[in-house]
Amino acid sequence: MTAPQFTRGPAMRDVASAAGVSAQTVSRVLNEHPNVQESTRRRVLAAVEELGYRRNNTARALVTGQSKTIGVLTLATNNYSRSSLALGVELGAREAGYTVNSVTSSLSAQALTDAVSRLVHQGVDGIIIAAPLQEAAEQVSKITSRIPTVNTDGSSSMGDRMVGVDQDIAAVLATKHLLDLGHKTVWHVAGPVEWSDAASRLGSWRRTLQEAGCEVPPELHGDWSPESGYRNGLILGRMPEVTAILVASDEMAFGVIRALTELGRRIPEDISVVGIDDIDLAAFSNPPLTTIRQSFEDTGRRAVQRLVAQIANPALENTPDLVAPTLIVRGSTAPPPADN
Repeated sequence: MTAPQFTRGPAMRDVASAAGVSAQTVSRVLNEHPNVQESTRRRVLAAVEELGYRRNNTARALVTGQSKTIGVLTLATNNYSRSSLALGVELGAREAGYTVNSVTSSLSAQALTDAVSRLVHQGVDGIIIAAPLQEAAEQVSKITSRIPTVNTDGSSSMGDRMVGVDQDIAAVLATKHLLDLGHKTVWHVAGPVEWSDAASRLGSWRRTLQEAGCEVPPELHGDWSPESGYRNGLILGRMPEVTAILVASDEMAFGVIRALTELGRRIPEDISVVGIDDIDLAAFSNPPLTTIRQSFEDTGRRAVQRLVAQIANPALENTPDLVAPTLIVRGSTAPPPADN
């Protein structure tokens, strides 16, 4: 088979001519239609490869009503959870035959609303929202009411479209682990108040202490960064009554550990520290960090699977898809000092 010379990119009719079939047959092969003979399928695919044919997605969208593109809204941040979730979305979309169109936003309601509107106007087949919506939740829900949408942040207004990890269980596992070691109470460095995940963990930590009959100390808040963990660690490390700390993310926990170490507080001999996430570095901190494992990459993949199912079947019933996290015990937790 000799490839003809083109002054333009090869079109579907060129593939059809080279393979000796109709353009409709080429379309069926490329759309994985089942009613095509295997020998014909192989001939068409060989012609596609030889000619370097690339599908015209714009034309395809006009015919099928689908762009085979998934829109993803994330925050403009470089923290581990966002990048890991984005990787999961990318891998899941590739496996499903979709491309990803990502937009980032700040936390302002107007920016979030504008970002979602931009994705809708770009003609994506569905949207994954991986950002806290705050007061923009109602408006975003209206914008996405007629397009398949999955939410990975846990916004209560979009709970039926939620895919993620059960953050209530995460906080309960961590708090009970520290109480079971004999600590009288557990202090908490929480995430930003506008994040649904952080709010869920905060509420479950408080409830677990109350149910155990323990004093509930005032929580501190960080912004997910190691720096904010460090600042809070300097506060907690100067309080002799503190023997156990639940930190709402591993990255903040690293900052807490550094501050405690600088203040001469030994981990775990003087203070036990538990993080949440189990990022790759958690096993290599000093000491290795006890944490709650949740896979952001898996969440991204599951979000794509749910979204693709909704695209294929708009009448599909929406129910929350939450998986349970796992406690990973390492060297940063131990029973409290004998004098406490």
